[in-house]
Amino acid sequence: MEIEKTFGSHTHNVFKVYAEHPPLLATNWEKYKAIMLQGKLRRKVRETIAILISQDNGCKYCVAAHRTALHSMKISDSEISAVSDGMLPDDFTDKEAVLVKFARKANSNWHDIENVDLQTLSDLGVEKSEMLKALGTMEFFIVFNRCADVLGIEIDF
Repeated sequence: MEIEKTFGSHTHNVFKVYAEHPPLLATNWEKYKAIMLQGKLRRKVRETIAILISQDNGCKYCVAAHRTALHSMKISDSEISAVSDGMLPDDFTDKEAVLVKFARKANSNWHDIENVDLQTLSDLGVEKSEMLKALGTMEFFIVFNRCADVLGIEIDF
């Protein structure tokens, strides 16, 4: 199975749960690949968005999953803790930092996003496709957060 090839021999519990409805698993796997494994944004930025959205939404399963993903990228515990405390890594560009903040705002205060927020992104050279990637990451993990919490998926990391 492609999922096992991506993550090694271990299939994560969230995908096991989705396997109960194969069309949903297939759809979410394709979306996962498009969001987390492809595109212009660095994987570290996407994982940072994922862990912060999951943290903001109180999803322990997804926080553990993305903490593990960041560890696999050789990110230290102290850097991950700093990210969890809202301090973005020093290697993030201004553009990446604004995209992370934008995704978090879209998650928790989407009704407060104004033209000035979009203009700030544009002024930094953020392309619409990058905005959509950040928003897509946020949106994808809102769904995974809710699923993991509602179904009480056991943490397997």
